[in-house]
Amino acid sequence: MSFPSSPPPRSRQQAPSFTRRRALVALLAVPGAGLLAACGGTATAGSQRISQSALEPLAASVPAGTSIKVGDPSIKVALELSGLIKDLDGFTVEFANISGGPQTTEAFRANALDVGSVADIPPIHATWTGLDVRVIAAGYRPDAVNHPIYELGVAPGAGISRLEDLRGKKVAYSPGQAQGALVLRILDKAGLKQEDVKLVELPSTGDAYATALASKQVDAAPLGGVQIKRYLAKYRADGATTLRHGLRDDPSLLYSPAKVLADPAKAAALAAYAKMWGKAQRWIEDHPAEWLEGYYVKDQGLSREDGQYLIDATGKRDLPTSWTDAIERHQETVDLLSREQKKPQLKAADLYDTRFESIAGTAFASAGKAGAA
Repeated sequence: MSFPSSPPPRSRQQAPSFTRRRALVALLAVPGAGLLAACGGTATAGSQRISQSALEPLAASVPAGTSIKVGDPSIKVALELSGLIKDLDGFTVEFANISGGPQTTEAFRANALDVGSVADIPPIHATWTGLDVRVIAAGYRPDAVNHPIYELGVAPGAGISRLEDLRGKKVAYSPGQAQGALVLRILDKAGLKQEDVKLVELPSTGDAYATALASKQVDAAPLGGVQIKRYLAKYRADGATTLRHGLRDDPSLLYSPAKVLADPAKAAALAAYAKMWGKAQRWIEDHPAEWLEGYYVKDQGLSREDGQYLIDATGKRDLPTSWTDAIERHQETVDLLSREQKKPQLKAADLYDTRFESIAGTAFASAGKAGAA
C-alpha cells in the first residue's frame, strides 16, 4: 500500500521470482475481481465474527515454512530499493499486484490474499458484507488538512466556488470506497443532504472522474494524486478548477481477514511484515530522491515532475503507536456511513487487532532514529 496519493499500480506482466537464502518474494498473479467473487462466494451479514479475546498472543518468531500473500505493491518496491527486503527472513512473502478496497476484499474472499493496503472505508464495507477483517497497521499525515489526498474537481462552467454551491449539482460517487465516503463528509460539512445533490455512481479508477468532469457528465468529483495536477493542466483554460475540502482524508491501513489472523503462524509473519511496513514508510520519507526515481519514474512510468508533485503533496508521515485517536475518527466515519447509507451500526474498535497496535509505529520511529535502513 502505499499512501492513497500514490497512483494505482500499472498492469504489468508477472515478475520473475527470485530466491534469497531463507526468504522468497514473488509477484503473485491473481484472477480478476469477477472470478474471485465466483470462487469465493458472497459472505452474509450474519457471519460469525472472531472475538479479539480468542486470538492468541503474537509469537516471538515466525514458524518455519510460514508463507503470506501480500497486496501492497508500492511497499514491495520500497523494500527492494531500501534493501529492507533482506530482513523478511525465515518465511515466504508473495506479493500480489493488488490494491484498493474492492479488489482486495474479493481476493480475501477467494483466499488469495492475507493482507492488503487500503484507506479506512474498505474494512467497514467488508464487515457490512459479512467478511470479518481487522486492521493491523495504520498511517496518517500529521498535517492532513493541508496535505489532502483528494481535492474536489469542478467541471468547467459548473459555478462551484465553495462547498455549499454543490446544492443541485451532479456529484460523482463511489460507495464502498474512500472517495464515496469523502463525498458524504463534504456534503455533511456543507450542511447538505444526499437529496440536495444528484449522486452519480461512477467507478473511481484511473482518470474516470477527470473524464466525467471534462465531459460535464458530473459537476464535481473527488480527484486524487496526480489526477489533480493533470486535470487542471488540461482543462483549466476551459474553466476547470479544484476546491479544497478542508477535511482529513489521510488514513492508510493494512488489513487482513480475521481467520488469517487467527492462525498463529500467519499472525506472526504479518507482525514481521507490519514492522517492515513501518520501516519502509520511514525510508520513503527520508529518501525522496531515491523514491522519486525508483518508484514513480521507473516502476510507475510517471514523469519526474509528476512524481515530485506527489511527494510534495504527501508531506510527512505519522505512524502512531496508539490507535486511540485513529479509532475515534474511524468511528465518526462509521457513524456517517451508517446513517447516510442505511447500514448497521458498527463499533470501529472491533475493526482493529490490538495485538498489532504499536508494531508499525515503533518501527517507523526507530528507523528514523537510526537514520533508516
